[in-house]
Amino acid sequence: MEISFALAFWWLMILIERYIFRTTLGAFLAALFGLTGIIWITQALREVDLLTTKGQTLWIFFGITGLGIPILLMVIAPIALFMAVIYVLNRLNGDSELVVLSASGFSPGLLLRPFILLAILVSLFIASMTLIVMPWSFTVQKDLVTRVRTDFLTRIVEAGQFISLTDGFLFHYRERGPNGELMGVFMQDRRDPTKIAVYLAEVGKTVDLNGQNYLIMEKGSIQRQDPGATDAAIVTFDRYAIDLSQFAPNSGTANFVPRERKTRELVNADLTVPALAAQAGRIRAELQDRFINPLYALAFSLIAFVGLGQARTTRQGRGAAIVLSVAALIGVRLLGAAASTLMLREAYGIG
Repeated sequence: MEISFALAFWWLMILIERYIFRTTLGAFLAALFGLTGIIWITQALREVDLLTTKGQTLWIFFGITGLGIPILLMVIAPIALFMAVIYVLNRLNGDSELVVLSASGFSPGLLLRPFILLAILVSLFIASMTLIVMPWSFTVQKDLVTRVRTDFLTRIVEAGQFISLTDGFLFHYRERGPNGELMGVFMQDRRDPTKIAVYLAEVGKTVDLNGQNYLIMEKGSIQRQDPGATDAAIVTFDRYAIDLSQFAPNSGTANFVPRERKTRELVNADLTVPALAAQAGRIRAELQDRFINPLYALAFSLIAFVGLGQARTTRQGRGAAIVLSVAALIGVRLLGAAASTLMLREAYGIG
């Protein structure tokens, strides 16, 4: 008799845990897809010029905007899990189910188990985003943007127009030649106010070399004006190439961009190399973010459980507990951001 009762009680506990897990999973997916969709739409609207002024296809539009979804999922997933746990616990409290479970011997540890299981699964999902998918998406997105820049130069820009390829970089050509080459190329580079340069060339054309897109200019000159100098330095050339990938977002003077690199490349980065040593702080901060981000799901679910996991009667308010839980979530997230910022400041010697 006692064994049958124990088995029945054990089976009842499993059914309750499955019910809580399914309810929380459904709430998590609804919050995740809802928040991600809203934020993605607001960001995608900023790229509508890919279709209107830059003449790109819907495939390129959805490719560039869609490749930003992994970073959205990484940021939103812990918050969506927090919202789901809050929702389920508040619902269980509102229906007095937690009171009944507590009175029937359902301990807080058993109640926490389905939430922790889901938090572990979400943490693994976030880890796959941050450690594998996100670096890949940044690289592919950069390649697509470079392709858009190349298409923009060769097919969209009309002769006689002055076009800003990026902030501080002006492009112009006089006319298009019979073979599609650009005649009378003019470019002004003011991205670095201390190194202003003007490029003039009789002919220009875009080429693809080993997967990299370049603008090849022929028979021209480069004028550079250094700060404090009265005259500009002029250098003539027969052939000169400019890498168009420099106009992609987040592309700097260094080829090694930590967030675009695979995790194993960051872990095995040789910091004795001067180019990598100069970015040691960024590399360490990026690694810290990648390994810490999955832990936010566990932390946020525990915060929500501590705030609302205790059984309450319908007369006991839960608003204060929810507000305190949200404040704790914000505090934990700010501490994580502050740790990354502090690491960067120490690396660059900023007091």
